[in-house]
Amino acid sequence: MDKNLLILWLNISEANIYMARILAIDYGTKRVGIAVTDPEKLVANPLTTVPTKDIINFLEQYFKDEDVEAIVVGMPRDLFNNDSHSTQAVKQFVNRLKNKFGAYTLHLHDERFTSKMALDVMIRSGSSKRDRRKKENIDKLSATIILQSFMEAQSFKR
Repeated sequence: MDKNLLILWLNISEANIYMARILAIDYGTKRVGIAVTDPEKLVANPLTTVPTKDIINFLEQYFKDEDVEAIVVGMPRDLFNNDSHSTQAVKQFVNRLKNKFGAYTLHLHDERFTSKMALDVMIRSGSSKRDRRKKENIDKLSATIILQSFMEAQSFKR
């Protein structure tokens, strides 16, 4: 094998080892939906739903276990791009994130219609009514939609 090819292969292999995920949050006053990318940042996947009171502890543990390079938080807006009824709670949560996890890059991303889109995806995928009634499922799927939308928006910026 050519020496330059070997060095290139080693550099690519080493870079792949240290690839970090992006984590997305759909914040709610009762529950928080969470989604993450794969390490290569190609696909957004639902992770879990956490009670709001436990989210900081959950994130602390997750960040110890996984490499994360950025956090995306869904920002609620109304049809006219104004603050919605839940925007203030999300802004307070974002401030807590900045104080606790300031080392991570934090992005705010429009979350309009993600709950409706999540429900539509569940219907189209054949989820039972019982599964669709579980708000936890909609929350983590909403976080996945936020993350996928963020990733697509970032790819257009390159």
